[in-house]
Amino acid sequence: MIDPVRAVGAVVGSAVGDALGAPFEFGPEGAFSARFPSAGHGGEMCGGGGWDPGEATDDTQMAVLVAESLLDRGGLEPADVFRRFQRWAAAEPKDIGLQTEAVLGSGDPWDMAAALHFQSNGRGAGNGALMRATTSAVYFADRGRAATMAAARRLAALTHGDRAAWEGTAIFHELLRTALSGADPLAALPDTLAEVHPDHRVRYATVLAPDWHPDLATEFNGAVWPCLGSAVWALRTTTSYEDAVRAAVDLGGDTDTVAAVTGGLAGAVYGAGAVPERWSRVLHVPLPGFGDRVLRTADLHELARRLGE
Repeated sequence: MIDPVRAVGAVVGSAVGDALGAPFEFGPEGAFSARFPSAGHGGEMCGGGGWDPGEATDDTQMAVLVAESLLDRGGLEPADVFRRFQRWAAAEPKDIGLQTEAVLGSGDPWDMAAALHFQSNGRGAGNGALMRATTSAVYFADRGRAATMAAARRLAALTHGDRAAWEGTAIFHELLRTALSGADPLAALPDTLAEVHPDHRVRYATVLAPDWHPDLATEFNGAVWPCLGSAVWALRTTTSYEDAVRAAVDLGGDTDTVAAVTGGLAGAVYGAGAVPERWSRVLHVPLPGFGDRVLRTADLHELARRLGE
């Protein structure tokens, strides 16, 4: 049973993490705390780096497109999701992942584009599918472990040809499903890892282990497994939504996405009320390619409610 307060927490929490981390993207470790040394003092939703204060990036924009496709079509129609992604990408959003941009602009059919791209360059394990997965995780949460992980893989495969991206997104779906029911997602890790494809299980078991730290990552956190590992680490080592997201942004690197993934998990664990209002009140999500639409926090509340019905 999905707790609607946790569903809102996940969707809004992910978007807030995204907007909070955006100005610090590709910056050094500790930059957030250097600027905002104490929690709760305000001003953290500062903007910068081309982003207005509270402006969500491609992470949340794509998550909204996934959500609206699921709701409009009454379920997962991958071709429809892909078309929405293409329309958005053609409108030249402020930010779009290189992998995603290449696939969406290739001209290849929706069910072949990512695989063909992966075959040609061997690169497809970025976190660009994981970053947009909170809304779909909420939608599929009441369908059980197998169904939610399968849906995650299908959605990830639209833009990422490497199974590593599919499996990371599937793990995230299942952890969020667990949290939305009020259970501990960290306690669900062993059973979740048992469902991961054998070729990728060891890799994910390593970064999701209790003794793993982001300093141990062997790849940049723009890759899917250290990104997910960093988000789980931030959740495991803190005791509030705010502290978890602060820890995520402070890791540096791909800060908007690590914080978006962390924010989705922490928002589900702690609920909508744990997301600081001083952050959510300035949150806004432009949707390039879809007129002048800009979603606010109230719109995300309603979207989460519908996804969790």
